[in-house]
Amino acid sequence: MKTTHKTLQFHLLYEKYKHAVPLLIYGIIYMIWFLWLEENITDRYAVIHVTLDDYIPFCELFVIPYFLWFAYVSLVVLWLFFKDKDDYYRACVFLFTGMTVFLVISTLFPNGHHLRPSVMPRDNIFTQLVSHLYRTDTPTNLWPSIHVYNSLGAHFAIVRNRRLSEIRWVKTGSLILSVSIILSTMFIKQHSVFDVVTAFIMAAVMYGITYKYDILEAYRAHMRTRKKATPQVN
Repeated sequence: MKTTHKTLQFHLLYEKYKHAVPLLIYGIIYMIWFLWLEENITDRYAVIHVTLDDYIPFCELFVIPYFLWFAYVSLVVLWLFFKDKDDYYRACVFLFTGMTVFLVISTLFPNGHHLRPSVMPRDNIFTQLVSHLYRTDTPTNLWPSIHVYNSLGAHFAIVRNRRLSEIRWVKTGSLILSVSIILSTMFIKQHSVFDVVTAFIMAAVMYGITYKYDILEAYRAHMRTRKKATPQVN
């Protein structure tokens, strides 16, 4: 009897949170693929550089919003996971598509940059954080910038969500944080301007597909049409 009760509880829990499965599966696939790239593409790659990169100064303070990116994107996805399943799926479509494009590009067209300062211009807690980042993250596999793309995706998810978009401080805070994160990628020399611009282009395309066209609703309409067209067997 206890086993049956536990089985029922597990089934109910699974039904309630089964939309976590795609996120978990993709997260595993992404990390395995990304770590493989980091270990195997370290020296032979196309160097990404544009003239504007040389005019952007190194500013270690931007390491703070750079690291806040991890919490920002994660919290947005988690909030949608528990509060709005439809927008959660839309955010996943947006994020997963861009991240997959990034992995494919990095695999077929290895890329990197030589923008990092060889010696830190100052010694403080922020430059120490940047140095730690440099040691753990190679200057390869950068195009397009996933930091930029996912920051835009998180902000889009907030402003397109009916509940979150009504909370002014959330929208404003999200905008400030996403802009700070985007700037941080260039000011701590993690990305070229080229990486940032191409991330914006990819995000604009995916915004149109995910939110303007609404691929989730289009898929549901397609499935309803298929269901109606399927002959009913008596």
